[in-house]
Amino acid sequence: MSDAKLFSPARAGSIELKNRVVMAPLTRNRARAEDDTPYELHVEYYRQRAGAGLIVSEGSQISPQGKGYAWTPGIYSQAQIDGWKKVTDAVHAEGGKIVIQLWHVGRISHPVLQPDGADPVAPSAIAAKSKTFDGTQFIDTPTPRALEIDEIPGIVEDYRKAAENADKAGFDGVEIHGANGYLIDQFLRDGSNRRDDLYGGSIENRTRFLKEVMDAVTGVLGAGRVGIRLSPFSNANDISDSNPQETFSAAIRLLNTYGLSYLHLVEGQTGGPRDIPEGCDLAALYALFDGARMGNNGYDREMAIDAVESGAIDLVAFGRPFISNPDLVDRLEKGAALNEPDRDTFYGGGAKGYTDYPTLAESAEAAE
Repeated sequence: MSDAKLFSPARAGSIELKNRVVMAPLTRNRARAEDDTPYELHVEYYRQRAGAGLIVSEGSQISPQGKGYAWTPGIYSQAQIDGWKKVTDAVHAEGGKIVIQLWHVGRISHPVLQPDGADPVAPSAIAAKSKTFDGTQFIDTPTPRALEIDEIPGIVEDYRKAAENADKAGFDGVEIHGANGYLIDQFLRDGSNRRDDLYGGSIENRTRFLKEVMDAVTGVLGAGRVGIRLSPFSNANDISDSNPQETFSAAIRLLNTYGLSYLHLVEGQTGGPRDIPEGCDLAALYALFDGARMGNNGYDREMAIDAVESGAIDLVAFGRPFISNPDLVDRLEKGAALNEPDRDTFYGGGAKGYTDYPTLAESAEAAE
């Protein structure tokens, strides 16, 4: 067993964590097709992984308009609240903590996924060179419709209601998805935001939507139960900015005024290289934030232990290792081998590749 700080208790705002290993949000596309609700399969999946200090749920759309992929769960209906309540009860019964990731995809959608076949919305009518999944195949994302200024308060209200629903569903808090080229990220970056009103142009204007969302959500839950995920240097979903260091420094300075639970940064390219662009400084961004700092992207055991011991970050989020290792914290602490994931079952399907990966104990029993 390891006495590394990674496995020691921590505090993220108002949330007490039994260790510093976080299960990252992982889209798995297994919600009920007819109403985007989680069900019994999700209960078992998250229960199995309650050894994490904190679970961040898969991204869950705040409204039907916020949906970008087939079979992703929502948090805007009573049926969804009821489904998630079973999940949170199961995680809490195992001594775990869980927050839900609140998600609006903006332009990363398609009319076949939108209510009444509407066009996806975004800050500006600029198409992303990206794809989404419609339940049958991957399809190109079309040119979105630019949001009218009088529509934006309604989306902010959807975030507020989603926070209320998360509370009703028993979550310990929420993570605002501000990363990976989705709606908040689209407002922040000058490559996707070409507005000439209060929400575009200057950095102050481009961070306005983020501020309004944070005001709404922290107003419901209190800032100590709200975290946020950003990906300052990632170009996921064709997102870009002319000066990401400046843009995200301003965003993090703004976020730091709230007293949030944590700041969750994708370090480098989402699911790819950890390289930081020339002239940019990840450590400088972390230094702007006074709360718990969560790092994510390609961490292994040694990297995670070193990062926490050095004080570079406080929490480490693991993604794909949690898919195939429900007992990941135990394996990391013991330095045990990890199960290899089956990539063919990452998205969609049922229990196979979802709830059937063995724990160390189960593997030992099978070997006897």
